[in-house]
Amino acid sequence: MEPFVISVDSTADLYAAYAAEHGISVAALTYTVEKDGQLAEYKDAFTEYAQYVDFFAQLRSGAFSRTSMLNFDRHFAHFENIVRGGAHEVLHFSLSGGLSPTANVAAEAAKAVEQTYPGCKIYVIDSLGATAGTATLVRTAVRLRDEGASAQLAASELLALRLRVQYVIIANDLYYLKRGGRVSAVAAVAGSLLQVKPVLTFTRAGKLSVVEKCRGMKKAFAYALERLKEVPPDDHYREIGIVHTDAERDAEELASMVEAAVGYRPVVTIMGPVIGSHLGPGAVGMGWISVAERQG
Repeated sequence: MEPFVISVDSTADLYAAYAAEHGISVAALTYTVEKDGQLAEYKDAFTEYAQYVDFFAQLRSGAFSRTSMLNFDRHFAHFENIVRGGAHEVLHFSLSGGLSPTANVAAEAAKAVEQTYPGCKIYVIDSLGATAGTATLVRTAVRLRDEGASAQLAASELLALRLRVQYVIIANDLYYLKRGGRVSAVAAVAGSLLQVKPVLTFTRAGKLSVVEKCRGMKKAFAYALERLKEVPPDDHYREIGIVHTDAERDAEELASMVEAAVGYRPVVTIMGPVIGSHLGPGAVGMGWISVAERQG
């Protein structure tokens, strides 16, 4: 059986080296940085760790980053390139439909490519999340593909797993999420309190929701570990991802705490500029495939 191609948009925050090693095709979103009255557009396609750090340094120095949705034409070109490269089946993961129309646009583009190139099949999965959580789904897809699963079987399993991906996202504050329109002004009040770390999660509809307000990162980590106990990882998948916005020390500390709790170490990565634009520097997030579905 010919293996299918795994595709994902760049909001999964996969490192370029990992994507290349596992044959994953990444559709890069764009972002625009405004600094000192000047605008510059870039692709979310970093290849070196220093590029991530530099991006968050720009935000700390007063720059503001806006992001753009991956439109129909760019989705079509992305899928067409994969199909013209010889792929007959594609499994694509998209940013949560609760945050952006991207998933619907991806599905429309996939249908158009299927009509243009009869015989190909593109399965589009709305991740109902982003970043570390989506990455857990992609890594699971890699394992299923490498074990010989068909694209249809993998798509069916991963669609069922979406709601079992749990999130704990610890923001430094909610300034960036409020400015980007991802949370309301009322919710953002939590971030204005001294040393309060707002904790967010993704709902069943794939929307961001503030679920806790912790005084300091230590208490936020304690909350994350408690959630891990309440909805523990599924040992069949053993997928936990930790991501940070240039807060590596905090991320590694949380990873050690999680490792002590579950017996294996999470994958730790730095967040890319698209999702990072909305969280801002100093955030730490965790996503894992659990034994139970999300609530709310």
